[in-house]
Amino acid sequence: MTAQTDTPGSVTTVYKVTGMSCGHCEGSVSGEISQIPGVTSVKAVASTGEVTVASTAALDDEAVRAAVDEAGFELAGRA
Repeated sequence: MTAQTDTPGSVTTVYKVTGMSCGHCEGSVSGEISQIPGVTSVKAVASTGEVTVASTAALDDEAVRAAVDEAGFELAGRA
């Protein structure tokens, strides 16, 4: 899902990530994704496997996949 937010020039995308089970997992995924240029905020929720990413422009899914892989998890795709 990609949707425009109330902030002009901001894009929010929700991804599904498999393997997260705790707050530490959420922090690892959030930390890696937040390093992608243009990302303004990340919220990972282990119980749903959803990661909501706000950015200044649409992100390259492969960059997000690489960040999630670096954190030790698997990007299942967009939610």
